[in-house]
Amino acid sequence: METRAHHVLIGLFTVLLVIGGLLFALWLAKSQSDRSFGEYEVVFEETVTGLSKGSAVEYNGIRIGDVVALWLDPDDPRKVRARIRVAAGSPIKQDTRARLSITGVTGTAIIQLLGGTPESPPLRTRPDQPAVIVADPSPIAKLMSGGEDLITSITRLLDQANRMFSEANITRFGQIVVNIEQATGNLADQSGGLDQAMTRLNASLNHASGVLRSLDGLLDQEGRQILRQALATMNSLQRSSREVENLLVDNRDSLESGMQGLAGLGPMLQDLGESLDSLRTFSRRLEQNPAGYLLQRDTLEEFRP
Repeated sequence: METRAHHVLIGLFTVLLVIGGLLFALWLAKSQSDRSFGEYEVVFEETVTGLSKGSAVEYNGIRIGDVVALWLDPDDPRKVRARIRVAAGSPIKQDTRARLSITGVTGTAIIQLLGGTPESPPLRTRPDQPAVIVADPSPIAKLMSGGEDLITSITRLLDQANRMFSEANITRFGQIVVNIEQATGNLADQSGGLDQAMTRLNASLNHASGVLRSLDGLLDQEGRQILRQALATMNSLQRSSREVENLLVDNRDSLESGMQGLAGLGPMLQDLGESLDSLRTFSRRLEQNPAGYLLQRDTLEEFRP
């Protein structure tokens, strides 16, 4: 009995020792893992279509970690929080930015870390309280969110294209091509008449050019003479007007007295006008019937039985 009891104790001790060794190994591995990675939280204020647990985290195109968890913000469901794990020693700065990006031909979504100046201090993080990085708006997310509208627009465009290239429109296009071909054929047939018309037009233009040259020569020769005569006439008129002006100035007194004398000529001029009217009437009657007027004979009326 004692031998069997010793074997049980030895076996139990061995099992406990193995379990303790496994627990120590797990603790050591976890401790080593905690020292090899750093965890951060990235906050997205947009949809993260295509992003999932295990998606890559890249810094300037180099993979430094992956996504370990995704969940909606309980205080604001419009926001999405992603827990990322990056390699220890990654230069995560306080001005480092995050953005959703697409990589590969399959269009897998990843988290892209950007920026980070050398002067910026490191972003400290702890396993129980990871540091937070607010993501920038992503053009990819905007494209995905507007993908439905884009597909609708493309579908509408395709429908319009189908209506444009319907059988009826294709027939109309064919008729237009036939009409254009006929018009070009008619134009080619009338090319001879067009050549003759162009020849006549050129001859007319040449004749018109000759007439213009002749007119130009005539104006150049006789126009100058006319211009000189006009200038001489204007100079003569200017001298005459100047002489008349001087004459009026010199004889102002005589003219004023003469104008006073002309006031009495009004009745005389009126009598003269009446005499001229009588003379004009006499001449008109004399011209119409000189014999009858001079002999004072009245025209006998024709006797009618």
